[in-house]
Amino acid sequence: MITVNDVYKRYQTDHGPGPWVLKGISLTIPPNVNVGIIGRNGAGKSTLLRLIGGIDQPNRGRIERHCRMSWPMGRAGGLPGSLTGRQNAKFVCRIHGHEDDIPDRLAFIQDFAELGEAFDEPINTYSSGMRARLQFAISLAFDFDVYIADESISAGDFAFRRKAKLAFNKLADRASLIMVSHGGMLREFCKAGVWITDGRAHWFDDIGDALRAYEESVPE
Repeated sequence: MITVNDVYKRYQTDHGPGPWVLKGISLTIPPNVNVGIIGRNGAGKSTLLRLIGGIDQPNRGRIERHCRMSWPMGRAGGLPGSLTGRQNAKFVCRIHGHEDDIPDRLAFIQDFAELGEAFDEPINTYSSGMRARLQFAISLAFDFDVYIADESISAGDFAFRRKAKLAFNKLADRASLIMVSHGGMLREFCKAGVWITDGRAHWFDDIGDALRAYEESVPE
């Protein structure tokens, strides 16, 4: 279970504190429920996802996580660009305490990311799509209770997107998802929804209701 309690978030600008991106958000995400986060561009969807995942911290309020959470799938932040894909994957395996089965996990990551010879090249030579595929594969190589994904399914070509969708389907047997994506993806994988508008969050038990509320708010 994840509890978001009266969370506020804004960012510092060159002219001082910026406007509040999120204002007094409170919600409880139950275990074993896939949740889609919906809103206009700039509404704060990715900000909320980063806060939930612990990648960023709120200015006010608190977030309690009673589960093992992944980092954002498809986001390559935090991986040293001077290291190769293989070296980065090996480093993540070690910090997660998987010294004994590093070869198996590396083999999975290399196969899933489909980077070819680039797996042994520095990731600062990768395209954004290649970096996203590597991070996506590294995320899947570990067992979490909750996986968070921010548009990562769009990385790569049709064959890779199909592989990623199959991976999401397999996760349903052992973990849940919190994801930001477009309506089709959310309808396919999510049960509940959170609609972000004007810095506030609205919880819906049914993803269809969340999408309808969002669509009705969009001007013709």
